[in-house]
Amino acid sequence: MSGFIYFLIPIALAATAVILAVGIYSLARGGAFARQHSNKLMRLRVAAQAIAVALMMLFLWLAGSNGG
Repeated sequence: MSGFIYFLIPIALAATAVILAVGIYSLARGGAFARQHSNKLMRLRVAAQAIAVALMMLFLWLAGSNGG
């Protein structure tokens, strides 16, 4: 199980980075897209970041319980 989580962590981190980059780009350009989607992108980034942190904590917990 921890091996599967080991591969999910970089995917979650990459998703967070992509969402952050799209949000920053849309805010820099401005316009209608930024007005309509900036708040949604920020919420999506926070959710992706929370998932990434939860996966890292789960991986550390599983690694610690197997090593002791």
